[in-house]
Amino acid sequence: MTATEQRTYQYILTDVRDGIAVVTMNRPEKRNALSVAHMEELTDAFRRIGEDRDIAVAILRGAGPIFCAGHDLNELTGCDTPTARRIFAVCTTLMQTIRSIPQPVIAQVHGLATAAGFQLAATCDLIVAAAGTRFQTPGVKIGLFCSTPMVAVSRVLPPKKTFELLVTGEPITAEEAAQLGMVNRVVPAEELEAATWELAEKIQAASRYVVGIGKQAFYRQLELPEHLAYAYAMEVMALNALAADAQEGICAFLEKRQPHWRNA
Repeated sequence: MTATEQRTYQYILTDVRDGIAVVTMNRPEKRNALSVAHMEELTDAFRRIGEDRDIAVAILRGAGPIFCAGHDLNELTGCDTPTARRIFAVCTTLMQTIRSIPQPVIAQVHGLATAAGFQLAATCDLIVAAAGTRFQTPGVKIGLFCSTPMVAVSRVLPPKKTFELLVTGEPITAEEAAQLGMVNRVVPAEELEAATWELAEKIQAASRYVVGIGKQAFYRQLELPEHLAYAYAMEVMALNALAADAQEGICAFLEKRQPHWRNA
């Protein structure tokens, strides 16, 4: 995803500045609704980011008045079973791609993140939200239970709160989501971009290699019982300790100087 390798997309914009990739959903007239083509472009962009070791962190944001309105319902109207399955399979691939790449992904959320848009934000590793932003799984109101958004949301909010959102379709505010641990920062709308970049730059200051190890290990250990999580984490940390950047970081600390990362 270097400047010369960036692909031109129809529904998203991509940019890389100083090791920070920015992916902007650019369908403001459709409230950034996730059509199949839009999701495939997002998947391609994040795969390219994941393959670029010069990128330390990625930011996902939406153009226009809201972050993302969820699936493009026009594609679900009158569709057959194979078409419906493909839509949700493409969506699942997008979410799994975001989780699988080594770079942390920050969702920069404003206005509204609803249904698959909520799922998208919840899938990202970190969330910075503008004050007053709402998150919602309203599918039950139109006869389409938010089953796939449920997977991501139930992993970042308490089960009973998640279930309430799913069966009522009512929104949760960014402020309440922050109190429950889903949102990392809530800031005034005019400070949203600056706050997101501040967080991205803090991540960028670390070794990209080490952060990539850490992201993979973080999600893997969550799936394990405690004793297996410790066994897994112990092995990861032992191997991490032998890495060039770990040795550099330890020496820099002992020598009271700034480390010079090799990202290896």
